[in-house]
Amino acid sequence: MKKILVAEDEDAIREFVVINLRRSGYDVYDVANGSDAVAAYDSANGDFDIALLDVMMPGMDGISVCRELRRRNSNLGIIMLTAKSQEMDKVNGLMNGADDYITKPFSPSELMARVDALHRRVALSETSSSSFREELRSGDFVLNLRNRTLSKSGELVELTQVEFQIMEYFFSNPRTALSRDDILKHVWGDGFFGEEKIVDVNIRRLRMKIEEKPSSPRHIVTVWGLGYKWEA
Repeated sequence: MKKILVAEDEDAIREFVVINLRRSGYDVYDVANGSDAVAAYDSANGDFDIALLDVMMPGMDGISVCRELRRRNSNLGIIMLTAKSQEMDKVNGLMNGADDYITKPFSPSELMARVDALHRRVALSETSSSSFREELRSGDFVLNLRNRTLSKSGELVELTQVEFQIMEYFFSNPRTALSRDDILKHVWGDGFFGEEKIVDVNIRRLRMKIEEKPSSPRHIVTVWGLGYKWEA
């Protein structure tokens, strides 16, 4: 069963989200605030595939919840619900471990496209991939395709599913300039409704995890006017 945790304090929006998720076959547990979201996650021993979190909630906000859930589980899919005016909240959510965001107001088709795409990534991470190559190596880095993990000089680097997919794309195309649009389509799919900035935020997050000096990256190099390339 596809299990999803929804935290949204506005009753009408929460009911709209829950109805559409259930129609699409998701087992939904919904709460109205951040504290209850964390409590629900812990009570279920983390038995959720995705968490859908509103940024603006009373008490514990969505970004704090995101941080707590990501600390507990690097494989959990996390989507933030944001208002158009909350530009920094989108970036903050992504920097604190969210995989994606949806801007209010949104249609049922957009909601389900984003949730389904993320669920496919999460499900892929939970199945034992029998790829023709179990590992991709690049310099000091090893990407394990079966376990969906990255190590640097033997040390494990915690990645979200989105970050893993970006690294897999880089490792499969070393020293090749990849545009933001290339990365967006490969990782988020052709049906992505959002903006290219989601790529930049994830790159910034990856640099913080793997570069010795994130402000002067040696591995994920900016190709000005286009996008990024991977250097071992």
